[in-house]
Amino acid sequence: MNFAGHELDLSQSHVMGIVNMTPDSFSDGGNYNRLDAALVRAESFVRDGATFIDIGGESTRPGAADVSVQEELDRVCPLVEAIRERLDVAISVDTSQPEVIRESAARGAGLINDVRALQLDGALEAAAETGLPVCLMHMKGQPRSMQAQPHYDNVVADVSAFLMDRVAEAKAAGVRGENIILDPGFGFGKTLEHNLQLLAGLGQMNALGYPLLVGMSRKTMLGDITGREVSERLPASLAVATISAMSGSAIIRVHDVSETVDAVKVVTALRNVAQ
Repeated sequence: MNFAGHELDLSQSHVMGIVNMTPDSFSDGGNYNRLDAALVRAESFVRDGATFIDIGGESTRPGAADVSVQEELDRVCPLVEAIRERLDVAISVDTSQPEVIRESAARGAGLINDVRALQLDGALEAAAETGLPVCLMHMKGQPRSMQAQPHYDNVVADVSAFLMDRVAEAKAAGVRGENIILDPGFGFGKTLEHNLQLLAGLGQMNALGYPLLVGMSRKTMLGDITGREVSERLPASLAVATISAMSGSAIIRVHDVSETVDAVKVVTALRNVAQ
């Protein structure tokens, strides 16, 4: 798949480093929301082996406040441009807004990563106009309310059905099928049991025929399992990253790049022997 000039083989697992340009993200809010600090963070991720840098200007943690389109543009686009000029890495932009989709693509982004699966008015059309790959994520409800007693008949089947509906809509809008990536949306409108069922079902979701992006790094589900605070969840994050890679996931979105890259290298070596 081609990410604005970065041609990548998604039959292998890649690591995506998270750079949040927000003051209120659950794990590192406020740590990197200045351009200079965020650029240093991105540079360290590239040195550590990240294939993608994912830039977000809107926190999507439960209860997160809304952000204006202009504020999101001001947070995201200068960093996209700075990374494009300085670093050899695929740039992903975590956004739902059509204006941010268009402007970040113009500045050099290579992937549109949308937690709302391009459901906002004009988002599908904007994404199709860019010609870039898109990642469609499942979220039940909206960030403010998504954890209010979510229910599924069968979480793997329900999430898969939603994502395939969004694939059909994206294709109808002009997004090419070979440019579509899917994300089950761990932690977005799911209980711990739902998240575990999705993790166990990643092999089934890979059978849908589209590369998978997964993100569980430091999330509440890991705190629920281990009893650890956010800053203490590296071992659990590596465990789920390893499981995801072994299940065939193409992109693993994380805060701790160097450690995850090592874990993925072990999985890749094992796969190569098995072949």
